[in-house]
Amino acid sequence: MALSKVQKLAILVAIPVIVFLLPAPEGLSLIAWRLFGLYLATIVGLVLKPYGEPVILLAAVAASAAVIGNTDGATTLVKVSQTLAGYQSGTTWLIFTAFTLSSAFVITGLGKRIAYHMIAAMGSTTLRLGYVTMFLDLLLSPATPSNTARAGGIVFPIINSVAVALGSDPEQSPKKAGRYLLLNVYMVVKTTSYIFLTAMAPNALALSLMAPILGFNLNWVQWFLAASVPGLLCLFLIPLVCYFICPPEMKTVDNKEIARKGLEELGPMTFREKALAVLFVVALLCWIFADVLNVNATTVALAIMVLCIVLNIVSWDDVRKNKAGWDTLIWYGGIIGMSGILDKAGFFKWLADVLGQALNFGDHGNIALLAILVASVAVRYLFASGGAYVAAMVPVFATVGKVTGAPVELLALGLLFSNSYGGSVTHYGGGPGPITFGAGYNDIKSWWTAGAIVAFGSLIIHCTLGIVWWELLFSLDWLPLAK
Repeated sequence: MALSKVQKLAILVAIPVIVFLLPAPEGLSLIAWRLFGLYLATIVGLVLKPYGEPVILLAAVAASAAVIGNTDGATTLVKVSQTLAGYQSGTTWLIFTAFTLSSAFVITGLGKRIAYHMIAAMGSTTLRLGYVTMFLDLLLSPATPSNTARAGGIVFPIINSVAVALGSDPEQSPKKAGRYLLLNVYMVVKTTSYIFLTAMAPNALALSLMAPILGFNLNWVQWFLAASVPGLLCLFLIPLVCYFICPPEMKTVDNKEIARKGLEELGPMTFREKALAVLFVVALLCWIFADVLNVNATTVALAIMVLCIVLNIVSWDDVRKNKAGWDTLIWYGGIIGMSGILDKAGFFKWLADVLGQALNFGDHGNIALLAILVASVAVRYLFASGGAYVAAMVPVFATVGKVTGAPVELLALGLLFSNSYGGSVTHYGGGPGPITFGAGYNDIKSWWTAGAIVAFGSLIIHCTLGIVWWELLFSLDWLPLAK
């Protein structure tokens, strides 16, 4: 039975009230205990969703500021102004400004144009169309931190129209082509989403939340280097896995005609599309060579956003209407700020001490690492939002791993990437899921079967080839060690 909004709000109010009435545990300050009550209520709110994420986080930030201001001795630990520190984070603004590039691909039609050219070049079979989906998503992913916008706004409409053009109907003939093609869209986007730091907004959030706990951080290039070998292998295998689980009845496709009609509808390439293509390449090059150019990724993203507006690729009104971007700015900045004040209040240090006494893997740190990564994927069956999972579980898994002796750097990389591919397990594990599943071609059994194979298969690859690759990068000093 679904909870009403009033019942959800009652639960959210009850959590901090109960925590406030209970005495702080031994070794934990009163301010940290009260802030934890608010943080816990916030996480539950992100799961229950009585309101949207920005509303929940704004309320939580306001409540945190009130608690800090009314707790004796709080100023010795945290200040009211620190509740807003998350909005000063460069990664928060990097993700926000990258949303402008994401929306530009949809507004100008450049994403569709690229897709139809790919279909014309290599989409002569349904399996090849699966790889067209893969390459298209991979190409767009560095500049589209909303994988819902990428899959739902660009890839899904094209692939869904291709399925219809092939005569595959959701009710009469879903197995003809649509079931395979739409399943593949979701499994692909959950893999491309962790290959680049800017391919999914929760990536930056996860990195920001675990940095103060594990002392580990990455820049844009280091993230890609770490994700590239295991991630690209998983990505290459996904169209094949989906093909064997949901084999399409139609094998060959008149791709030339599909591409011709699609490009005909788009018309000639416009100045806005050409300018966007140039800026996209410039952004990628600047992110890759940021150290050589002595610029950071956020500066590049801000500059590209301004150029998009100046060149009329998008208007300021388009930026204002980009709901996903503003929502992300508000709630990600809020959750990073709340995590920061918890850290300053000593909560995570206390939690590490408590868990260190309760958990003991002895000298078997690698076993602790594997156990935590398996749990990080399995627990995704309970979460319908990657952002909610990151806010709720990443600090916990990071803390548990640290106190149980798991290799810190390997733990950090494993958690950063499992956040995304772990969402493959269900059709509600991320924003693109309900969109692609909602097309009506797929059944839950085949979807969950494919999701389990993709998620746990990716986990195996990351825990074997991935760990070998990461250790090589550390030995070459291409990845930083935890501080």
